Amino acid sequence: MHIDYHAVLPEIVLSATILIVLVVDLFLPNKWKHAAMPLALVGVLATLAAELTLLGSTPRATFGGSFVVDDFAVLFQTFFLAVAIVVLAISMRYIKEGGFYQGEYYFLLLTSFLGCMLMPASRDLLMLFISLELVSAPGFLMAAFRKRDPKSNEAGLKFFLIGVLSTAVMLFGMSMIYGLTGGQTGLSQIATKLAALPAQQETLALASIFFVVVGFAFKVSAFPFQFWAPDTYEGSPVPVAAFLAVASKAAGFAGLLQLMFVAFIHEAHFWTPLFAFIAIATMSIGNLLALQQRQAVRLLAYSGIAQAGYMLLPFALVGANPTVNRDAFAACVTYILIYGIMNLGAFAVTTAVARRKPTVLISDFAGLVRSAPVLAIAMTTCLISLAGIPPAGGFWGKLFIFRVAIERAGVLGVALAVVMLVNSVVSVFYYFAIPKQMLFAKGSDESPLRASGLITVVAAAAMVAVIAILVLANVLLDLANRATLVALPR
Repeated sequence: MHIDYHAVLPEIVLSATILIVLVVDLFLPNKWKHAAMPLALVGVLATLAAELTLLGSTPRATFGGSFVVDDFAVLFQTFFLAVAIVVLAISMRYIKEGGFYQGEYYFLLLTSFLGCMLMPASRDLLMLFISLELVSAPGFLMAAFRKRDPKSNEAGLKFFLIGVLSTAVMLFGMSMIYGLTGGQTGLSQIATKLAALPAQQETLALASIFFVVVGFAFKVSAFPFQFWAPDTYEGSPVPVAAFLAVASKAAGFAGLLQLMFVAFIHEAHFWTPLFAFIAIATMSIGNLLALQQRQAVRLLAYSGIAQAGYMLLPFALVGANPTVNRDAFAACVTYILIYGIMNLGAFAVTTAVARRKPTVLISDFAGLVRSAPVLAIAMTTCLISLAGIPPAGGFWGKLFIFRVAIERAGVLGVALAVVMLVNSVVSVFYYFAIPKQMLFAKGSDESPLRASGLITVVAAAAMVAVIAILVLANVLLDLANRATLVALPR
């Protein structure tokens, strides 16, 4: 078997970085354990440099076609590396001052990001499964990294138990598909085989697809498998919650996009109503429960659930029209990218506040505009964007999805657009809870908040990016269109 080493160069560099961080940490004295972070950061930057050498190249397939580097893979891999840089930046002081095992933390974090990198290039059921578990397994440990905190123990245990259960269900569905398709694991081959299945096997095929969707629904915290997210996020170290909310969720969607738009596209008549129900329930429950929250990380967790509902909505718009399918795919990818920017900004500010107020209640943000004006303005901007208020970036992400829903026409498209609009209005009430505290309430301690310089840079960069999307929204949409896996008829 011929191996294209250039195609897997970023993964090789990141794997080498993981091993170097693990080995070097063994020889570092305690006072220098924090050096694992700069080492990890250099490795991620080297990986990004290797990734950029793949830009604009023709699709490259290796390992028998199970690993493909195309525009879709490069776009998501570049996104994951950018997220890795941000998570490393907001982790350094938090992990250093928290008394955590620093080398082990960065080893686990980079291992999860290696899984994220593999996910969008995986065009095979086995590769998808391995990638997904490589993302999740280190996350179980990182969620419980505050070993002496009962909430952190609960977070890790709950994440692990529900994660293992969902993995078993998903793997059962994959094994059924393997049997039905005569031992095929490649996504394109599965699509061909499923399209030619005899009628008597159709029900079994639909059941197997349902099981696979159930497994991925857990990974993206979709209804009814979202209940692990708030407790896990709250108990985890805040940078770990940021990783789970952005990178882990995006990796799940990268896998789901490949499965539904490539392997299972011929069964769309079955799974589009399923996704319509899941999308509506996910965004509605996420928004309604977020209204009741008093703790900032839990609020962001329920916000992430609602946002997952918006990302799932394009899946419900798939039909017989390839143009609509292509637009739905691009709208979903664009929203994932925008969501990552605004959510990372919000978590960066939350990490800074957690240093002074570890409980991170919404009331702990009181007076932040006077103690850390840059962070307060950045947080307000990111939350306004998450609410979808123009002209912030989140508005354009929702507009693209709304446009595809109207473009699809029919009762379903209009109904989904209306539900999304109503949910966006509801979300305004809880997204403004934190800015209200920061701008108008008086804090118990309004002395200058000495946030890490890296966190301030991340928050400011996220704020600028959210605003810049006003001009660059079509650029992001164009990138998503180029990265599509939906082929138009000739």
